[in-house]
Parts: sequence; structure tokens; C-alpha cells
Amino acid sequence: MKLSLGILVKEPIPGQVKTRLTPPLTADQAAELYRVALHETVERMQTADYNVVLFCSGGQTYFEKNFPKLLSIPQCKGDLGARMTAALDRLHKGGPAAAALIGSDSPDLSLALIDAAFFTLKENDVVTIPASDGGYVLIGSCHLHPELFQNIDWSTDQVLTQTRQRAAAAGLVYTEYGQWEDIDDIVSLQRLLERSPDSKTARYARQQLSQY
Repeated sequence: MKLSLGILVKEPIPGQVKTRLTPPLTADQAAELYRVALHETVERMQTADYNVVLFCSGGQTYFEKNFPKLLSIPQCKGDLGARMTAALDRLHKGGPAAAALIGSDSPDLSLALIDAAFFTLKENDVVTIPASDGGYVLIGSCHLHPELFQNIDWSTDQVLTQTRQRAAAAGLVYTEYGQWEDIDDIVSLQRLLERSPDSKTARYARQQLSQY
């Protein structure tokens, strides 16, 4: 199967990204942390055999300038569910293919874990990699299933539970593989420092946090 990986990305503008990290970081530091994580995520995903597509929020020029070899597409309007539906729809339009979405704030997300999640789609309709906060860091499928993104309480600990419920109601064969974590707050950032101390994001974070 052709493997298409969409990454939901934002332009790293102070005050608009990683606001739950302020404090202890300043808005500028939080935006720079996000920029480092964004670039580390995209660069790592490009080392794998995926068709990587960026779905952009904010100025598309930023992504065209920094990632000129990648297709960058503006995210549609609407809530996160609408934007994810539109992104997966675009990825699936190239023909029969496995497609998945991730965010840009899991800079050390294991490529082996993503590969394994894709592999499960040979026998399942939908796969997620659960997140420790009750959401997921990846969702993938072989066909578009909009119902998975409807009436979900986004940014809460109910996202994964509700996704399971939507899949069951639609009669989809759903599976979960592994677990990972986004950088959402200072606690999850500290765990990144422990888990992947040599990542670019961890090195930047350690430098900034040492000032406090």
C-alpha cells in the first residue's frame, strides 16, 4: 500500500502556539519551542518512506519557504474534526491508499510505531496510536470515515473513548497500537526531556528551562 502521512501544522506565532507552556516559558520561547518541534517532526517523517503532506494553519508562505519539497495545503475552516476530515479526504483522493494524520508536537514519535500502525490497516479499517491524555497522536485508515470526527469533545480526555464509540457505531474494525505523548504542558515536556533527551526539541527546552 502507498502510505500517505499528513501532518497538521501551525505557523509558530508567539501567543498562538503552546500557550499552556506560558509560564514558565515566555510566549516567544514557547513559539520557538513549537518551531523546533515542528521542524524536527517534519524532518524525521521525511526520512521514512511516506508521502508527507503538510496541512497548514496560518501563513502558508512559511511552510512553502521552509519545506519547499513538500506539498502544503491550507486547513479548511471549522473545528478540529472538520479539518481532520478534509485532510484525510485529500490524502485518500489519490486512490486506494493507507493514510494517517499526526500533529506537529510529538517530535520524537517513533517511526517504527507509525510503520506498525500502518501495517495493522491490512486487517483493520481504522487505527489510532493512543495518547496518555485520553486522545491520540495518530489516526489512520484505508478509506475516509467522516463519522469518526463528528460530535467529538476535542481537547478533552474523552476523545479516544468517543472515537472508539463512533467506530463501533459505524461497524468499523478498529484497533489501537502502542502509545505516545504530545507536548501539551510542562509535565509532558518534562517527560520528553526524560524520554528523548538528545532530541532537538529537548535540547532547546532544557536550555530555556535552566534559566528558571
